[in-house]
Amino acid sequence: MLALAAALALLPLVFANNYHYEVAILVGLNAIIAVGLNLLIGYAGQISLGHAGFFGVGAYGSAILSARYGWPQLAALAASTALTAALAYAVGRPILRLKGHYLAMATLGLGVIVSIVIATEDRLTGGPDGMGVPPLAAFGAALSGERAWYALVAALLVLSVWLALNLIESPHGRALRALHGSEVAAEAIGIDSARHKVLAFVLSAVFASVAGSLTAHYSGFITPSRVTFLHSIELVTMVVFGGMASTFGAVVGAALLTGLPQLLTVLKEYEMVVFGAVLMATMIFFPKGLVPSLAAAARRFAR
Repeated sequence: MLALAAALALLPLVFANNYHYEVAILVGLNAIIAVGLNLLIGYAGQISLGHAGFFGVGAYGSAILSARYGWPQLAALAASTALTAALAYAVGRPILRLKGHYLAMATLGLGVIVSIVIATEDRLTGGPDGMGVPPLAAFGAALSGERAWYALVAALLVLSVWLALNLIESPHGRALRALHGSEVAAEAIGIDSARHKVLAFVLSAVFASVAGSLTAHYSGFITPSRVTFLHSIELVTMVVFGGMASTFGAVVGAALLTGLPQLLTVLKEYEMVVFGAVLMATMIFFPKGLVPSLAAAARRFAR
């Protein structure tokens, strides 16, 4: 935690312009989602291919309440987060009874439904053209400038990691790890698998919703392109790439997979070829994810 906080505090020293701040803010927002999604995938062992839907509910919830109905931005953010939690709880109870590819298909369907609703309800959401979002404001002062946004996102990322680490070390976190190991064995010793899986699902949805709301207010404009199946796959890839069941792995995965495409733009038409090759090579040589594999190698070297 200290290393993460120090790195986030010192990063602005190497930023040359606002573009670097913009990329760092995007990394932080994706990392918040990945930390929450890692609780579900890495620790609870449940797959979700529809998390972009929860991102979209948070983003459009804040946008609609603040832009269409004049709500204060913080109240709109809180209301959209509560709505996302209620939606995740309502659909989580039946969906999480499924396993394997059935669960993956069910969560995929949820994300597709949210994406279609956002794209078609143009009177509220602006449809495919998107809609404008007012800047985030509190107590009459609007948050503006990349430096202020970076400070806010960095603080929330540290808070998210701290909450995730404490949750993992709590009785609930130990129950999630037991479920990941063997759901039958966990239930045999008295763990309520349904309750713990739903709680992990709701928490991961809340992380995505908050990040979605902040993304909408930061960019000032939101379109349905951020609520697609492809975005859900990107989020899952960040967790797997960095290392499942590793909170800091989720942060590293989000940082690399968000920042790497920006670096590869110099390759022009070969950008996606090199990006795909990097993903393949990482999964071949680091099958448990980047951070857990490197940590295991460091322990072997130390011995």
